[in-house]
Amino acid sequence: MRHLVVPAAVIAGSLALAGCGGPDDAKAELSVSSSYMPQPVSEMAAGFLTIANKGGTKDELTSVTSDAAGSVTVHETVGQSMEEVKSLDVPAHGQLVFKSGGNHLMFENLKRKPKQGEKVTVELHFAKSGPIKVEMPVKSATYNPATGH
Repeated sequence: MRHLVVPAAVIAGSLALAGCGGPDDAKAELSVSSSYMPQPVSEMAAGFLTIANKGGTKDELTSVTSDAAGSVTVHETVGQSMEEVKSLDVPAHGQLVFKSGGNHLMFENLKRKPKQGEKVTVELHFAKSGPIKVEMPVKSATYNPATGH
């Protein structure tokens, strides 16, 4: 009987520790900042933004949609080349940054060319969290934000 007491105590302790995390730690807590689109000069445009996650669980950006374009794709820059990817991680207690020369959104087959001062609405879709709508301001084609992206 003594042999059963130790494993039972270990199991009970493990179950108690598993419940220590608060409910906020169990999900992603996403927000978006620093979004913009440089005014396009062709039928394509780029988009940049930062997705912050204050939650204790990672999430993934899985797609982006916009009425302004036929499609919006997510690109990752590795070295000197950019590749379209199906998703990008938004780490727990971290951020996913889209910046010039790095990860970025590509708006393809623009329905019209947005002008500086206008806004383009995009909807970000995630693996776990609900979608987030973002009003992305159109900046000059040569805009260089103070934040570096």
